Amino acid sequence: MPTFPPGSFDRRRRTVVPMDTQRTKPRKKARKTLNKPLKRTTIPYCRLILVWGVLFVSSLILAGNLYHLQVVHSSDLLRRARQQQTTYVNPYIPRRQVVDRNENVLAIDRQVYTLYVHPNQFKSDSEAETVATNVAKVLARPTADLTDLFIDGFKNKKSGIRLAPALSEEIADKLKKLQANGLDLVREYSRLYPQENVVADVVGYVNIDRRGQAGIEYSQEKLLERSAQTVKFRKTGNGALLSDLIPEGFVHRDDWKLQLTLDTRLQRAARVALREQMQKFSAKRGGVIVMDVQDGSILSLVSEPSYNPNEYFNSDVNFFRNWLLADLYEPGSTFKPINIAIALEEQIIQPNDVFPDPDVIKVGGWSIRNAEKENNVALSITGILQHSSNVGMVQVMQRLKPDVYYSWLQKLGIGKTVGIDLPFEARGQLKNKAKFVSSPIEPATASFGQGFSLTPIQLVQLHAALANGGKLVTPHVVRGLIDSQGQLQEQPSLPQLRTVFSPKTTKTLVEMLEAVVLQGSGKASQVPGYRIGGKTGTAQKAYANSRGYRSGAVITSFVGMMPIEAPRYVVLAIVDEPKGIAYGSTVAAPIVKSVMDSLISIERIPPKPTPQVSPSP
Repeated sequence: MPTFPPGSFDRRRRTVVPMDTQRTKPRKKARKTLNKPLKRTTIPYCRLILVWGVLFVSSLILAGNLYHLQVVHSSDLLRRARQQQTTYVNPYIPRRQVVDRNENVLAIDRQVYTLYVHPNQFKSDSEAETVATNVAKVLARPTADLTDLFIDGFKNKKSGIRLAPALSEEIADKLKKLQANGLDLVREYSRLYPQENVVADVVGYVNIDRRGQAGIEYSQEKLLERSAQTVKFRKTGNGALLSDLIPEGFVHRDDWKLQLTLDTRLQRAARVALREQMQKFSAKRGGVIVMDVQDGSILSLVSEPSYNPNEYFNSDVNFFRNWLLADLYEPGSTFKPINIAIALEEQIIQPNDVFPDPDVIKVGGWSIRNAEKENNVALSITGILQHSSNVGMVQVMQRLKPDVYYSWLQKLGIGKTVGIDLPFEARGQLKNKAKFVSSPIEPATASFGQGFSLTPIQLVQLHAALANGGKLVTPHVVRGLIDSQGQLQEQPSLPQLRTVFSPKTTKTLVEMLEAVVLQGSGKASQVPGYRIGGKTGTAQKAYANSRGYRSGAVITSFVGMMPIEAPRYVVLAIVDEPKGIAYGSTVAAPIVKSVMDSLISIERIPPKPTPQVSPSP
């Protein structure tokens, strides 16, 4: 290898340059390069201006957008942001309980479960069969039915089969312990009616949407539904709810309950007595009403046939209408005491007056007869009620001018509703005044309770006026809202009492009605040791869509009051279309007796000696 002296190797000349030569020559060359003038060009300046221009325009656009968002649309964007970050929740608030006068629960919300089965989640036929067997034991259902259902669902990949609704928490716990595939329990809330059909005529029921459909569940919706405010939650980015916006005490709810005037014990006893007589006489339907004459509170209101509100979907829809409020009928002889009171008030008769009692009386070309031939030569006012004489009543009311009579019927509310706090009450029917006044037969038939119509509850209201000294009270079943201590917190207002008869008139009528029970058609309602008054009724049924009356179709009834020395309760029993020997005295009066027996026991009414009443002529 050749060696070179210290210095640098010149590659172009391929020579070695000494160190001193290398230092001097490049310096001269470098000086020449630095002293040489640079060539000027405009291309770099154009690029610079373009870049700055783009940046400037972009800044303007960005500033414009910022102004547009932060100033022009700031309020709208803020509102939208809050909407996205906020959610509103309506918390579930249970419906108020319904209790009777003794705080026995009649209706309450409860937590239930619905069982769904998903057969497509089973791994084999044997697993489906095993699960079906275990579920059948818990639900007390036939094993074979569930096995076929589960295996068929497994083979056809079915899912979401609704197997059992409204399961109790106890049953749900047993199903959870099975830890089986394919079972799904969905928690829900439903309305429970522990008394079932005992008070269904009054309480009613709610549908699947928890809306009242009948009874006080419908008419008292505002009192039963608790007020619940919508709660606002703030959400995080991942959807989690924050509680900083929840108002204090939002989960608190009052413990008030809706208390009724009903007595479940009396309601049950009245239903049993009514059913026995309806079965005995193969009747179409029937009803019982027990009311306090002093304030109009109803202790019992029974309508048959009835239904179980827990299973309303299995019942005839016609059962949901309480016919004691919703249907009209001609009251017949039970209206005769009301007419006697009108005659006494107008002083067209005196209590000791006597009227002839032939079998037939002619009015405007029409023949009016008594229901039974009794060969009575003459009857007193009390005797007319005791024997329920149609002929005698016609003669009494013929003394009253038709227009005055019509005014009295209007004053008593015939043709109107009584304003009870239950739904679907029907308005009575009364012919127009011109026809009533111009046709002699109209006042004549009205004298024994035909030619006009009312509801059974209105008849009870009118007899209560005879019992309480002449005041029309408003029948009602709602006492009000009570707290957990039983203290009344809110009470619906009732119309003021309206006086229609004088105490003197009603006292006379009450004594006459006692004579009807002791010696007349109401003997079957007697309760040993107690003074009872009342009046029977056997009314023909008019055709619904045409004139005239149906042959052999009657409505039997009896209205009783007790105790006579200080009347407190009115009891009505009414039975529609009974078969056989059917009169108010044979069908309805025994029901009233049975109900009064229960009422005496429940209210602990002490006995009073029954006075001796001399026979009326």
